[in-house]
Amino acid sequence: MGDPEQNDWEITHDQAVGPQIHRIIRERIVCTDLLPGVRLSEAELAKHYNVSRQPVREAFIKLADEGLLEVRPQRGTYVRKISVAAVLDARFVREAIEADIARFVATKPDDAFLARLEQLITDQRQAMEGDARAFLKLDHDFHRCLAEAAGKTYAWKVVEDVRAQLDRVRYLSYFQFPMNEIIEQHIRIVSAITSRDPEAASAAMREHLREILHTLPDIARSRTELFDNANSTLSP
Repeated sequence: MGDPEQNDWEITHDQAVGPQIHRIIRERIVCTDLLPGVRLSEAELAKHYNVSRQPVREAFIKLADEGLLEVRPQRGTYVRKISVAAVLDARFVREAIEADIARFVATKPDDAFLARLEQLITDQRQAMEGDARAFLKLDHDFHRCLAEAAGKTYAWKVVEDVRAQLDRVRYLSYFQFPMNEIIEQHIRIVSAITSRDPEAASAAMREHLREILHTLPDIARSRTELFDNANSTLSP
């Protein structure tokens, strides 16, 4: 089942273990440490993390709801292939929500908020040549920062609930496409917000979130073993 020994893929028993196990398995699926078709053992994971099977079972159920695992009766639990349709749906939802968030925060940005965005961009530049997971976490933090500044916590929860399959493609794109363009797109979003230009901020966010429409076909066709019916889904 891959190497689970990375420090941030271990749990601490002074916190609820269920959410930690869910996060760890999710991250391992997203970064392809656990590949589609891999069978996961509830008993083995419970033994590895020194927990009962209940929190592992609950994590499996949640991950199945997110489209990352498939529970096959009498056969076991397996990592699902990436659904192109789910990726496109998630992108659609993100654009609908986050373009309005960008428009909203551009009406009244404060200095502390803008400084936080600038720092996240600086951190992304530093992470660009290193760990993909670190870079993508900073990208996630950038978007979450906007939602928090807008006070749209429920809207952000909707984004979180649909982004699982999209995150898998974003991880794959890290190795095939230049990340400096992602950073430049973030800079354009921040520039529009700083200028208090809601329409430009919304347009910059839409452009940013549509980038995957250009990269997804190449990724899906170059890694067909990871995708579910990629060619038919992407056909004109």
